[in-house]
Amino acid sequence: MIVTTSFAFWAAAPTGGAGSSLPMLLPLLLIPVLYLVMIRPQQKRQKEWQLMLSSIKAGDRVTTAGGIRGIILSIKDDVIVIRVAPDNIKLEVAKSAIASVTTDNAQ
Repeated sequence: MIVTTSFAFWAAAPTGGAGSSLPMLLPLLLIPVLYLVMIRPQQKRQKEWQLMLSSIKAGDRVTTAGGIRGIILSIKDDVIVIRVAPDNIKLEVAKSAIASVTTDNAQ
């Protein structure tokens, strides 16, 4: 009894048919979907945040990433000095720590 059938031969043999290429192409088809759903919205938020940081000025009300709210007193390169109520404490925070800006034109 001589059985010389190699498993590697059968594993490497093409299965034939066009339906077998779909599972191989599926990851390539998902890349544009992932870009539209995940990457592009994050890039848009990043651009809006950079624009917000570049447009801040003294007198704007800001909220930091830690939740501290205050009014901008001065802006240096990457440091912002804010005044925090109720005791008018001056805090120096990194510019990148600013989460949101509210301009108050009513004052």
